[in-house]
Amino acid sequence: MQNPDIALKITQGMYVLTTVGGGCIVDAVSQVNGEAQPLIAVAVMKTNYTHELMQNNDRFALSVIGKNSDPNIIKTFGFQSMRDADKFAQAQTSETSGINTVNGTLGYMILDKVDSVDTGTHTLFIGRYAEGRVTDDSEPMSYAYYAEHKSELTKATTAAGKTAWVCTVCGYVYYGDEIPDGYVCPLCGVGADLFEKVEK
Repeated sequence: MQNPDIALKITQGMYVLTTVGGGCIVDAVSQVNGEAQPLIAVAVMKTNYTHELMQNNDRFALSVIGKNSDPNIIKTFGFQSMRDADKFAQAQTSETSGINTVNGTLGYMILDKVDSVDTGTHTLFIGRYAEGRVTDDSEPMSYAYYAEHKSELTKATTAAGKTAWVCTVCGYVYYGDEIPDGYVCPLCGVGADLFEKVEK
């Protein structure tokens, strides 16, 4: 294994994965066949609360983030857990076939879950396209673009009057006077030692 960083050269899009009860930001999404109703695969980290929801639901949606989409979409769905905050109350969404899709994106697709594959740290959920809509023909945001502009797109903001701990790797915000021992970032998986305290 000479340089595993070559895997970082594989770049895809940025999406909001939603299902009943919650959602999160994902980038590992791929169309896996060419049928009229194609199969779409999405990888979800097992420590993410959305992973639990995906296991318990049979339908999910992917909203496609564009370069010009509001960066707050990324912060809302990427930097907090539905265990702690109602993401849907913080974002503009529309209900489509029982699933919340995110407004201000390039469009959405609704998928019926047909299979899942355990890949170690993640589960690959596979869904069959059921319906979708393009709402904006602008350029999609690639993961490479996100990585290049991450600091401006994801500058962390915290709620006034609350003590916050901000992950220095991905910007996830944990609220509480102290961060628990053994705490692991639900977004990127790093430990509590890589969180910085932001005073009230």
